[in-house]
Parts: sequence; structure tokens; C-alpha cells
Amino acid sequence: MTTFTQNHELALGGNYEQVAQRFRPIFAKIAAGTLVREKDRILPSEPIQWLKQAGFGAVRVPVQYGGDGLSQRQLFQLLIELATADSNIVQALRGHFAFVEDRLVAHRDHPQELWFKRFVQGDLVGNAWTEIGKVEIGDVATRVSQNPQGKLVVNGEKFYSTGTIFADWIDLFAYDETLDQHVIAAISTHDQGVKVSDDWDGFGQKTTGSGTLKITQVAVERDHILPFEQRFKYQTAYYQVFHLATLAGIALSAVETFSEEVRQRTRIFSHGNADLVRHDAQVLQVIGKASAQAFASQSIVLTAAEALDAAYLSHFQDNDVLDQQTNNAAELESSQGQVVISGLVLDLTSALFNALSASASTTAKQLDRFWRNARVVSSHNPLIYKEKVIGDWVVNQTPLPFVWQIGNSPSARKISA
Repeated sequence: MTTFTQNHELALGGNYEQVAQRFRPIFAKIAAGTLVREKDRILPSEPIQWLKQAGFGAVRVPVQYGGDGLSQRQLFQLLIELATADSNIVQALRGHFAFVEDRLVAHRDHPQELWFKRFVQGDLVGNAWTEIGKVEIGDVATRVSQNPQGKLVVNGEKFYSTGTIFADWIDLFAYDETLDQHVIAAISTHDQGVKVSDDWDGFGQKTTGSGTLKITQVAVERDHILPFEQRFKYQTAYYQVFHLATLAGIALSAVETFSEEVRQRTRIFSHGNADLVRHDAQVLQVIGKASAQAFASQSIVLTAAEALDAAYLSHFQDNDVLDQQTNNAAELESSQGQVVISGLVLDLTSALFNALSASASTTAKQLDRFWRNARVVSSHNPLIYKEKVIGDWVVNQTPLPFVWQIGNSPSARKISA
């Protein structure tokens, strides 16, 4: 253990039930409005405000600095509970908790009391990494530069700015022209040069606030520009496990909702198996399989989160070999979890309709939202490439990709020319 950070300054775990009990009444209130938000596409601004005021964004901050000091396994368990209430909100908070994690890791070498204080006070962070338009892969059009007055400013445009519309800060990926390197610029959403548009038009996860962000001449302090090469190593695994927690919550909510539909259903088929649908063996089989799939999904998420905890802890130990091993394990387990959980949840959210009939397709109930939301979440980080990466590691020990990018292919220039 390094001399700077002692155990009591780390987020190694707290009393889960005590923390969860604080938030469960809020989760219940969130769940009560989920169907209306889904039908009318209402952004969850008020529910996120409830969580913000209750200190949800600081549950990973060490107790010494005013947080709850939860481990990552405990955080993701809590996120699964929240995703069961509304999967959109968990995805909207993904950028926030990733930035918190980065500050927790950075705390080993550079004190982060100021950021910890902001988190405890309720400040939330949004995400903005993906370039918009035909920016070629590897290029970053969002730039940090120096204006004629000698001040640092940021200009650029992003899409998939998930959660930024609800946030106080933006975790913004950019290129710093003054230092000639990729950076994260932490900028305030309250600056007049920041414009967030709610123009995300996906068929699922409709209210995550994942639209367009425009940044025009936004001033940024040097200490809010963070070299990207210092980003926490297990970030890709962390982002993926966040999606897996969202999927597990979708699965649990789908099983719960369809089970209630089965309990209340009075219409039966003449060639069914019971006088009530709730006693029909084949219907119960459908629910039972889906429940098992949801259980498996949740279990895999929590196991992968334990690998993240190991990667976090290894950062504070003077052992480079251990640090590499734990980061490899976190990346591998998150990838394996993605391959399995995506299939489980997509299957169960479709198969559950076999427990009901055509009336289940009414838009009033929005039962298709579970599959739609799961399909959108599962489309992040292409599954086919993850399967290839896992196989290449298992067979050839090819290093796992901890950082990757998306962008327009240089070959597209030849096509359009």
C-alpha cells in the first residue's frame, strides 16, 4: 500500500442494506412514473433530482470525505435495483459514476478533495466522448485551444452525450492543441457556451438524455484538463458492466411486470391447461425460465463487479504484475458477461410474451419497452467484436483492448470521391 492513501481513504465497501434502504423509497417513487415517462417520452429530470438531493452520486466517495464508501460490487447491486425501477436513469448516470471512479483512482497521486466535495454536495457529471458527423476514426474535432486573451477555451460538437442534460459537469473527450495530447476537459454545463439538445431518437432507452452537445468558446481552467493517458485502466470494463447492470434491471423488471399480468389475467384459451392462467403449467414454465435468466444475469454482473473492485484495489498496491492481471481479468469478465447477458435478456424479454396473448401488445401497457430497451443497450460495444476479442485472448493471449474508438473509415473517402 502506498504511503499517501491509507485503507480508510479507499472505497472498499459499506453497509449495503443501510445505504439501499435510504434510496428504496425513491426507487419506488421512480418506478411509479416509469410507464408514463415511457409512453410520453418525458425526461426523468425530476427523478434524477430526487437522487441528486439524496446523495446518490456520492455513494462511492470514501466515508472520510462524506460519501458512503460502497465497493463497486455494492454500487452495481444498487444500480440493478434502480434499473429495475427505470433503466433509462441508470444509463443517464453512467458518465457520472465513471468520472467518480476516475477521481477515486487519481486520488492515489493527487488529492481529489475538491471533486469529492462536489459529488457529496450533489454535483452530477455527464458524458460526451463521441464525435458527430464524418470525423475519421482516430481524429478528434473537439479542441482545447488558447484564445487571443491567453485563456484556454473548448470548442466542439458531440453526440451520445448521455446524462449531460441532467448534469452540472461534462466529462468531455477532446484534443488539447496547447499540449498536443488527448485529454478530458471537465467543463460546467452552466456555461452559456454549452448547448444540450434532447434529439436522441432511438427506439429504446428514449429518455437517457443522449442527444447532441455543442460547446462554443467555453472557458476551462488548466486544472480541469486531465490527460487521457492517466484515465483509470479498467474504464472500458467499467462502462460495460454499467450496461450489464442496466440489462439485469430490465430483466428483473420484465419478469416482475409479466408475472403480475399473469396473476391478474382472467381470459383463458379453450385448449389451455388450467381454469386460471396463473395455474397453467406452460405459462408458469415461461415465467420460471425468464426468472432464472434474470437471476443469472444479475449474478454475472455482481461477479464482474468484483473483478472491478480487484482492479481498483491493485492500483494502490506497489505491484505492477498484479495490477496488469487484475485489469486483464476485469476486461475479460466484463466482455464475457456482455456476451452472455445480452443474449439472456433479449431472449427473455421476447419470450415472456408467450405467457400472455395478443392483448399484451397494446401500447397502453408498453410491455415491448423491455425488449426495446434491452436491444438498444445491447447494441453498444458490438457483441461480435467482443466475442472475437475473447476468443483471441483465450487461444492466442492477444492483449485485450482497453481503449478503442469509433469513427468514419478513411476508405469512405474513396467511396464518396
